[in-house]
Amino acid sequence: MTINKLNINKEFYNHLNIKNNYSLETRDCIESTVEKLIRSNTSTNHPGMLLGEIQSGKTRTFIGSIALAFDNNYDMAIVLTKGTKALAKQTYSRLINEFSDFYDEDSLQIFDIMSLPDNLTNFELDQKIIFVVKKEKNNLIRLENAIFQKYPSLASKKVLIVDDEADFASIGFDKSKKEVVDLRVIAKKIDDIRQKLKRSDFLQVTATPYALYLQPNNIKINDFVFEPLKPSFTEIVPLSDGYIGGDYYFNQSQDKSSLAYYLYEQIPLEELELLKSHDRTQFKIENVLEDHRVDTLRNAIMNFIVGGVIRRLQAKKAKSQLEKYSFIIHTEQKKLAHEWQKDLILEIKKQFTNIAKENQSRLTTLLDKSYANLISSLSKTDSYIPKFEEVRNEVTQSILKDHIMISTVNSEKDINELLDNNGQLRLRVPLNIFIGGQILDRGITIKNLIGFYYGRNPKKFQQDTVLQHSRMYGYRPKKDLAITRFYTTNDIYEVMNKIYEFDNALRDSIKNGKSNSGVIFIQKDVSNKIVPCSPNKIIIPKVTILKPFKRLLPIGFQTKSQSTISKIVKEIDNIVDRVTNGNEPVLIDIKDAKNIVENIHKTFSKDKKLGEQWDVETFITCMEYLAYNIPNNNTGKLWIIIRTGRNIARFRKSTGKYEDAPDTATGKNNELNVAKRIAIENPALILTRQQGLKKGWNGAEFWWPVLVTPSKTPTVIYTSETQD
Repeated sequence: MTINKLNINKEFYNHLNIKNNYSLETRDCIESTVEKLIRSNTSTNHPGMLLGEIQSGKTRTFIGSIALAFDNNYDMAIVLTKGTKALAKQTYSRLINEFSDFYDEDSLQIFDIMSLPDNLTNFELDQKIIFVVKKEKNNLIRLENAIFQKYPSLASKKVLIVDDEADFASIGFDKSKKEVVDLRVIAKKIDDIRQKLKRSDFLQVTATPYALYLQPNNIKINDFVFEPLKPSFTEIVPLSDGYIGGDYYFNQSQDKSSLAYYLYEQIPLEELELLKSHDRTQFKIENVLEDHRVDTLRNAIMNFIVGGVIRRLQAKKAKSQLEKYSFIIHTEQKKLAHEWQKDLILEIKKQFTNIAKENQSRLTTLLDKSYANLISSLSKTDSYIPKFEEVRNEVTQSILKDHIMISTVNSEKDINELLDNNGQLRLRVPLNIFIGGQILDRGITIKNLIGFYYGRNPKKFQQDTVLQHSRMYGYRPKKDLAITRFYTTNDIYEVMNKIYEFDNALRDSIKNGKSNSGVIFIQKDVSNKIVPCSPNKIIIPKVTILKPFKRLLPIGFQTKSQSTISKIVKEIDNIVDRVTNGNEPVLIDIKDAKNIVENIHKTFSKDKKLGEQWDVETFITCMEYLAYNIPNNNTGKLWIIIRTGRNIARFRKSTGKYEDAPDTATGKNNELNVAKRIAIENPALILTRQQGLKKGWNGAEFWWPVLVTPSKTPTVIYTSETQD
């Protein structure tokens, strides 16, 4: 990329480029960002935007942008961090490390604003300066005093303001619980500082841009209009090989040939409830190795120990550096819950130690289960797999030699105790278990994360927040992925899957330069019509993403008994025979398809204890939307594909998860491949008639529907419910 306006060969940028060996794509991103900052009139209302993925290298890229800005007449940078000590320290440590040579030779000063000396000299003020400032009232007041009162010469410098982890805290308004829109104190203070600076540019950095891109046009309160803060330009932070994000966790995980297939393990709701607080009358902590209510947690910890040991044995075999590994438990914000969880994990550790000393057969039983679990994915790699006996011996030694540490991570902890010199969570022993809350919400980096036990389950999931909880995203070696496991409830997993799909759809739109105009937001209103809805009002668990060849189907359901539903199944048989007349695939009327689907829903159990509940209303609404929005003479119709004599199990034998692929029989002419060939403008409805005899079903015959969207489907985000 050639940019005549920029000096890209001077000291700061050139040094970091050599030091970090920036890829061509990263250099292009940095250089284009700074060029647009110079060319555009950015402001707090119209900032530049550096858009990346969770833990994808955004910090490295904005630091490179600061370096290049310094080479092009910028004198000062203000880095606004999320309002936690941990993230402020992490950012400060990273800046010191990146600019160490310039810092040591007195051509650059870096200050945490709360530790700013009160006697800076002109010698220091004449250098390039970086301030690290938490987005917190006292930090911003101190910054304002330093620039405009204590050292007024700073106010005339050319300044680059970098708003790291920009989200709701960086826009000018918010909806309170009382439905009143209030001006944000922090956003107003940032804007006040910027307005007083004579020359400044504004760059926001985020992986969660929804609050910024999907704002309403204006909000008026008491004759004052709050204008939306829309980015003036967007640069996408490039991803390098080895990045693991939502695609791996929620897309590749459906592929049986992928390591990701073995990643997710389900937490029962009962177990998650038990981790909220300790009721001594309901749970005896001394029974932690036997009580089935904590099976997943106990197995997760053993999986982590065994996985970490296997990776260290692999390193010894390869004569490479022995790494330390981490496991996160993030289910609650409350500190009392963290203490209870720590007591529980300490008891598990204590009892592991006891059986390692006195009951090797019991330890072997637990180890054997975890070893088998991890071998299922390890066998998909070409890496060395230690023998069970070697793993058992090493695990025993790790337990007896106290190589396992349990730490709580919350605001009460001394940040210097938690973080290493690079601002990351300090891994003090080979196997580190962190029980967390607020500090794990956003931005903090955890090295060598191979286990994530997640259970944050609010009444309403906020897209930005849940994505930022995803500490398991980031650059991960393939050998680590083979022993990595992700634990959460089925409901949370499905919500996170929807969030990934929503995030992916919006990113594609942003990358194509369309912001939210490239995505259609629809809902079903009270009059039972499909209408557009405001994107900022969507409720994530109620969202369905429609895009080319998307599959919609019920998963995890249970049927009613054979005697209860046999007549309904026979009625469905008759409708299918009538509309197909012995031929398929054929186009049928949406009314017939709706009749079939409604009858299928009648055969499913309504008892939540027996199975997951199918949102049939959303299924039918999407089917109607796809059938009626067709630019040809076949509007109101969809293809139907019939398969009978199937007998698929309710659960996958390899993972124990619900079966979700009744439409992928072997052969190139399987029903899903047929659907993809014919569903160009009209959707396809696949109906498989199941015998219901295999493990997990009720022994009743039933129909299993799958809706396949056409290849020409625009990106559509449908919600059955919106926020007021």
